[in-house]
Amino acid sequence: PGIQVNASMSDVPPKSKNKRMDQENGMEPVEIDRDLSDKIQEWLEWDKNKTTRAHINQLVKAKDVESLRDCLLTRMSFGTAGLRAAMGAGYSKMNDLTVIQTTQGFCRYLESCFHESIRERGVVIGHDARHHSQRFAALAAAVFLSQDIPVYLFADIVPTPYVPFGVLHYGAVAGIMITASHNPKEDNGYKVYWENGAQIIRPHDSNISENILRNLEPWPQSWDDSLPERSRLTQNPLDEVNKEYHKSVAAKCCFSRDLNRDTKMKFTYTAMHGVGYKFIQMIFREFEIPEVVPVKEQVDPDPDFPTVRFPNPEEGKSALDLSFKTADRNNSTVILANDPDADRLAVAEKQESGQWRVFTGNEIGSLLAWWAFYNHKGRHPEHFPGDDVYMLASTVSSKMIGSMARMEGFKFVETLTGFKWMGNQTRDLQAQGRTVLFAFEEAIGFMFGTSVLDKDGVSAAAAMAELAIYLTTLGFTLTSYLDQLYLR
Repeated sequence: PGIQVNASMSDVPPKSKNKRMDQENGMEPVEIDRDLSDKIQEWLEWDKNKTTRAHINQLVKAKDVESLRDCLLTRMSFGTAGLRAAMGAGYSKMNDLTVIQTTQGFCRYLESCFHESIRERGVVIGHDARHHSQRFAALAAAVFLSQDIPVYLFADIVPTPYVPFGVLHYGAVAGIMITASHNPKEDNGYKVYWENGAQIIRPHDSNISENILRNLEPWPQSWDDSLPERSRLTQNPLDEVNKEYHKSVAAKCCFSRDLNRDTKMKFTYTAMHGVGYKFIQMIFREFEIPEVVPVKEQVDPDPDFPTVRFPNPEEGKSALDLSFKTADRNNSTVILANDPDADRLAVAEKQESGQWRVFTGNEIGSLLAWWAFYNHKGRHPEHFPGDDVYMLASTVSSKMIGSMARMEGFKFVETLTGFKWMGNQTRDLQAQGRTVLFAFEEAIGFMFGTSVLDKDGVSAAAAMAELAIYLTTLGFTLTSYLDQLYLR
């Protein structure tokens, strides 16, 4: 037998109501089965967020059984990409309670893998500029801190690549980035990195999922979002990571400061309402490339993404319209665009016709691969041909790097789709004493150098700008030199 719910009931569906009473009151009864009733009571007991509690209460009072079932009887699945879903109330959405539950499970799994060393090494946590990202990051930090685990919690918005960089820099056991990348404004996500600085792969995802299900009830201090500010185990790594990231990227990826300093080229930049602008400014200063021309309508973080339907530069011309207008007004010939968490890079170049060409991910990958090869060979000619230098690409990406590898004398590895595979493969190759120069996937994700073992739109933007500057000294554009590469 189910439970009758009608609009006159209070928060939790009482178990004593019956159909006859509803009919006497002139109300249409709504049947809620025992499983759903239990989940409603559980949610209202565990959730301390007034907004999401109120939403579940409203659904109960509205007798919206279908929505209640969608919210409470299905749970977000934790995979190798972590979590990503719309924000809202219920176990199927991103919210305070599901972030706490996920972090509790992740915490227990990390303790089982690293034992007491986790309390020496800690975890790194960052967030983007989306709605609720900062709060989700604080709650995730509170969970670890409540278990006496140190947390490197970025106090401000950061690009996603800063988290895996921080994991390696501090020797942390894991990293968490609160972001939904280029998804619509309604979404948020929870991305996880392992101690090796790469995204998790199986069986970590299934093991974390099992631990989440065993740790659903919030621990006593998990809701204490003031804990990160009060705990002696919290550190803000932003200044140190900024410094060390730029030092590392410049050492591995900056090749021609003299040309950069003297160039007359202008680069237009859009952050797509995300976090990237100030970090692009910093990396350009490190490379001594002139200041970018910002797309003013899009460079400040705005979680509502007001000027674009989808905040994804991979959409091409439809997402870059304001960039084209800004570049045309400023006599700029190259556009660089990050997605909202700055881990992807789109590139466009003005053609002789006056039209703009938006490069595909495969085309950008081919240009950056050549640039990485050319400069490494210039510094280490003894490595070519040989077995010590590698590049990687996912199986759905262009085979251009494979052809380049055969011609130029380095090794190419093709992986399954996703940077989780390329990041982990890179780490394995490094453990064998190999050098990995570059990895990419066609969805405008690029790993230029190995400062970050994931896609990084900040370092890729600096590398692409430096390449464009170098090519102009030879009389080439990005377009014309790409044609030359294809002819080879």
